[in-house]
Amino acid sequence: MQVLEQLTNRSGGKCELCGATDNLSVYEVPPVSTGGVDGSLLGCATCIGQIEDPDTTDANHWRCLNDSMWSEYAPVQAVAWRMLSRLKAEGWPQDLLDMLYLSDETLQWAKATGEGVAESEKIIHRDVNGVILENGDNVVLIKDLKVKGSSMVAKQGTAVRRISLDRENAEYIEGKVDGQQIVIITKYVKKT
Repeated sequence: MQVLEQLTNRSGGKCELCGATDNLSVYEVPPVSTGGVDGSLLGCATCIGQIEDPDTTDANHWRCLNDSMWSEYAPVQAVAWRMLSRLKAEGWPQDLLDMLYLSDETLQWAKATGEGVAESEKIIHRDVNGVILENGDNVVLIKDLKVKGSSMVAKQGTAVRRISLDRENAEYIEGKVDGQQIVIITKYVKKT
């Protein structure tokens, strides 16, 4: 069964955020979605458009989260938390955030994109050239790196695919080199 069919069955053919029935599509919830039903939701064009482009956000549209934030599905909960965090300056979203309970895992997923954090507090990862790195990017090592705790040396020119960012330190990223998950310092990588 296709993901779209499964999500349509799960949601009863409605946007899982606002309940609209037109222009529905699968939205994989970032940063690095597990894909499939467990990492996606069924959303309408209006909701998905506003999620992806904060400049188009209409606060009144998101009053629908009063109902959908109680969904039993983690992708819906994560997006509801993100949108409420984005809109908390409006007043009413903060009240909903105060009521919303998420499991630790879902809350970590919801916070992974940096939504709800003031611009001055966001941790920004940059490669050796100052280019901003995002979860899921591919990088190349610019020098040989000795991997602590092993005899392995990650060679210059090695591609590291689908990196993940350390949310607490702007100098660290993680990725697999020769099948081993390692921590890499950002000043030794270049985004590809």
